[in-house]
Amino acid sequence: MAGPPLPAALLLIFLLLLLLLLAAAGRPCGPAGLSRDAVLGRLGANVTLTCWDEGPANVTVSWQVEERGAAAVGGRSRQLAEGNTLHLRRLRYEDSGRYSCSVGGRPLRSLRLLVEEPPETPRVSCYRRSHDKDVLCEWPQRAKPSPGTRATLWVKRRFLAENATEQRCRYFSKARKFVCRVKVPPGADDTKPLVVSTCVNNGAGGSAGEDRIITLSSVLKPDPPLNVTVEALEKAPQRLRVNWSYPSSWDPRFYWLRFQVRYRPEPAQTFTEVDQVTTTWLDIRDAWRGTRHVVQVRAQEEFGHGMWSEWSREAVGTPWTDPRDFTSEMGPFSSQFPMEDGTYWVTLPPELFREDATDGAGGAVVEASARSTVSPYAFLVAGGSLLLGIALFAGIMVRYRQTWQTGGRRSAKPEGEGQHVLVPLNGPSPPLCDTPLLSAPAPLAPGGLHVTNLDYFFSGQ
Repeated sequence: MAGPPLPAALLLIFLLLLLLLLAAAGRPCGPAGLSRDAVLGRLGANVTLTCWDEGPANVTVSWQVEERGAAAVGGRSRQLAEGNTLHLRRLRYEDSGRYSCSVGGRPLRSLRLLVEEPPETPRVSCYRRSHDKDVLCEWPQRAKPSPGTRATLWVKRRFLAENATEQRCRYFSKARKFVCRVKVPPGADDTKPLVVSTCVNNGAGGSAGEDRIITLSSVLKPDPPLNVTVEALEKAPQRLRVNWSYPSSWDPRFYWLRFQVRYRPEPAQTFTEVDQVTTTWLDIRDAWRGTRHVVQVRAQEEFGHGMWSEWSREAVGTPWTDPRDFTSEMGPFSSQFPMEDGTYWVTLPPELFREDATDGAGGAVVEASARSTVSPYAFLVAGGSLLLGIALFAGIMVRYRQTWQTGGRRSAKPEGEGQHVLVPLNGPSPPLCDTPLLSAPAPLAPGGLHVTNLDYFFSGQ
């Protein structure tokens, strides 16, 4: 059988390309339709309402406006100025409403005034708080949108000719952003690409955001960790223990998180970051002594899918400080670095070196002794040794003073004492037999003690 003729094949290809272009272009996003009795006014502008174009000039035209919620409270209205035309200056959002004119109580015309501004172009971002949650898409607003502004979001699978799922978006005034919830069916493939389109419109105009292509795994963004605390560890002046818990929106029984911790001492402006933390606690081992530290934690899916969460709220803590250590008196305004000899380099802040106190130096680095406090027993030993040395020195000085005085008296000799008798050097020696082998015992001192050279030394003679 012969195939379709060539013109028919070309027409089929043209229709397919047209469908692809329409799918890529997305849905049209124009201004919301206005009724024939609607009058559009810009915020801050002036507007004039006319009751009738042609009519008698000698009649009195009255204007009134329905207050907000008038339909619910029985049609209460507020009277305005009289005349065929009503001039409204510097419009506000509160001026929106239905204005009616009448002559003699007979209504002539009713107009609906809309005070609106063209909406801002949405810049949407989507995230998913865990694997079993819906996708949330949102975008911020610089200014509050007009009361009649409507936001819509469409989601469909990429490269498939299927109808998109439409979701209405809600504006949160406190957060000043639109939020849309996209339902995720159970068992959906996390790797399939989805196309997200947005449109914001009102009576003053419409604005479409740029299409976003996402996957369910790429938009994973956990909530920040909860209950972040910083504790000091006893007898560890440079350590801090940080604890936190999983966010309530993430179930750790099925999927885990990995964490990143950042901390800084309060005088510093830059953070130190610690990555690849798989537990819900961390020991900081290089904290500054006696200085308060600021700590934050954030989380990500354990295999790195998706985005990091926002940083948690700041938690503060100060390392343990020995109350006997005088270095604690230096306060949180110095950075201390241990040296090999037991001292610490201390960097003082620039605030302590102002022009009225120094010659203009912006700071200084001084070396301060930060040794541990000596035990009281060491003080007792040192004091006793010092007293013993002083006593020994005093005794030696008294002894030499007595020796000096005795030597002075002996130096004053009587007259003639300096003449010596000449004794022959080689006198006759007694025979050996006359020399006793043992010398006679030394004479006894009073009291029956022998007088020896040692006794003579201590006698001072």
